[in-house]
Amino acid sequence: MQKQTDQTAILMNRLQEREREQSLILSICTEFAKVLSRKDFQIILQNTLKPIFNFDDFIIASTDEKESEYQLFHQFLQPKTSDKNYELKDGFFDVCMESAETVIFDLKNLSGKKVPDFISKINDSGFKNGIGICLPYINGNRNVLFLFFKNPTTFTRESNRIISRIGTQLSITIQNILTSEQLENKFSDYKSIRKSSEEIKPEVNSSENFQGIIGKSPSMQKVYDLISQVAVSQSTVLISGETGTGKELVAKAIHNLSGNSNQKMVKVNCASIPVNLIESELFGHEKGSFTGATDLRIGKFEQAGNSTIFLDEIGELPLELQGKLLRVLQEKEIERIGGKQTIKVNARVIVATNRSLEKEVADGNFRSDLFYRLNVFPIQIPALRDRKQDIQDLANYFLKKHSEKAGQKVNGFSKKVEKAMTANSWQGNVRELENMVERSLLFAKSETIKEMDFPEIVVSASNSEFHLCTKTLQEVEKEHILKVVKNCNGRISGPQGAAILLGLPATTLISRMQKLGIKKEHFLA
Repeated sequence: MQKQTDQTAILMNRLQEREREQSLILSICTEFAKVLSRKDFQIILQNTLKPIFNFDDFIIASTDEKESEYQLFHQFLQPKTSDKNYELKDGFFDVCMESAETVIFDLKNLSGKKVPDFISKINDSGFKNGIGICLPYINGNRNVLFLFFKNPTTFTRESNRIISRIGTQLSITIQNILTSEQLENKFSDYKSIRKSSEEIKPEVNSSENFQGIIGKSPSMQKVYDLISQVAVSQSTVLISGETGTGKELVAKAIHNLSGNSNQKMVKVNCASIPVNLIESELFGHEKGSFTGATDLRIGKFEQAGNSTIFLDEIGELPLELQGKLLRVLQEKEIERIGGKQTIKVNARVIVATNRSLEKEVADGNFRSDLFYRLNVFPIQIPALRDRKQDIQDLANYFLKKHSEKAGQKVNGFSKKVEKAMTANSWQGNVRELENMVERSLLFAKSETIKEMDFPEIVVSASNSEFHLCTKTLQEVEKEHILKVVKNCNGRISGPQGAAILLGLPATTLISRMQKLGIKKEHFLA
């Protein structure tokens, strides 16, 4: 009995360590996802990465895959790097590029060898060893991360795991910074763009503000700036915000300001399509590929062509399809269901969610590698209650829109209603406000809306009370394993199996499930 208790405690400790590490990786990637300048990149190195990895120098070397030389993208000890070129086959960059594992360099045995000058300077500074890691390809860019230490024992296995897991986000951040710098060079005076967007002031009788989005609050001005900045690129955009905040309007604005504006944006709501049909909807199917497939179907990605595809409610995408979407983002190619031909696609991807994808990743409902790949350029849409100064303009816009549609002459709100609208919490955001204005219009008896009935928010007693339930370690372990296995659709082994997420060999997990009484009907029901 004691032995079983000890094993349970060990397993729980492993699970807790795994969760802490996963949480750390998510927080690091989230910080890097917001970076658009080398200055901000340096700040995160100083404040976040250096305390974790205790490196003495951090260097990223980068090149385009068509070039025969590389440059230093960033160096921690010397942030202002030069434009000097280095040969690819120098015994450092090329060795890392050709290795799938971390490469260890012994800096004590470099005398008499021809090495890059930045390595020589590091060696002269008394560094004992260094490591090199090839970062994942992003848009053809090849990047190598070099870490150097004065103490050879500083870099641990845990450090290596974390670096490997944040590698994709590092490559994406590098690409974001380079894209941002290209935009600054192309538009030498970005202030003119901001000025032009600010000149589009919301008017009570106008149908547009910024690309059809109503609002002049500071939080919305920031959103407009982000839209203007990312629209001219081909970067993937992740739009987050509560239900009813206008995520689709933001996606349309990005598309309309892009080079693809003359083509139709393809929209897909991942939450409204049955699970058994969504793969066919996205990627298409060949005739006869399954029962009911009587004709060839062209999927949404193919329909988008060289335009934009907008995937709304991306958090609802089933786990088994997330890997296929990741392939589309990385390889720019798809395969129809039942097809053998690989089809190239070049659609710009914009996704939206009302969920916290970071939490979904932590809960095992969303693939971390897909999240990092989607989180290239995040845009957070503020809730209506956080931009109350926009409520009056929005209400007037909706009043004009629906009164014209209904043929009614109603042109304003009483002071009482205006005050009540500003005080309301608007849990349904802009969508709820529009519905309330339309409803109030139907009951209006004069040219002014004098009454508006706001719904009461009822909080159940069960949600307001805190219930403390003491469980045994065995019960906690059983619940946790069962939850992870369910999230993996009953899959135990393999790259997307529960054993990988739990950090256990598949045979050990199966044995543990048998001891805990977990049967197939518990997670496949």
